[in-house]
Amino acid sequence: MTRRVPFTGDEKQSLHISLDRHRDVVLWKLDGLDDDQLRRPMTPSGTSLLGLVKHLACVEYGWFCDTFGREAEPLWFDPFENEDMAVGPGETTAAIVDFYGRARAAADRAVLELPLETPGTSWNGNKVSLRWVLIHMVEETARHAGQMDILRELIDGATGDHPRA
Repeated sequence: MTRRVPFTGDEKQSLHISLDRHRDVVLWKLDGLDDDQLRRPMTPSGTSLLGLVKHLACVEYGWFCDTFGREAEPLWFDPFENEDMAVGPGETTAAIVDFYGRARAAADRAVLELPLETPGTSWNGNKVSLRWVLIHMVEETARHAGQMDILRELIDGATGDHPRA
């Protein structure tokens, strides 16, 4: 069952649940597809469903962990060369999905342990708060979930913004 953002929840809880809803859609967009379909480049730039999951895992670690000096697993690719959007021949679907799960868990720990006002320094030197990062990641994840909806429709016709009950 899809979680709902509480109508009267506090700010942190509402932002976190909103992010989780979009994260869940990202994984739902993979359901029922085989490895070739998940890896298939669907745009001239090479965007694939699995590449978007890899990218989102990378930015979860970057924004929630690196920004606040928290532990993140080492990357085996260079996100500054757009390698986070590409899935290499040795990278399995399970490995990318597990990577996303670990990134989400690390990000969730930061959200649960830090106050919204906690300051951090982003990869480009900007001073940001956890509040700003949560808002940014809701936007980022929703944007890519929407792209995934289009890619999924091109693959097998399936559409939708959230699983239906």
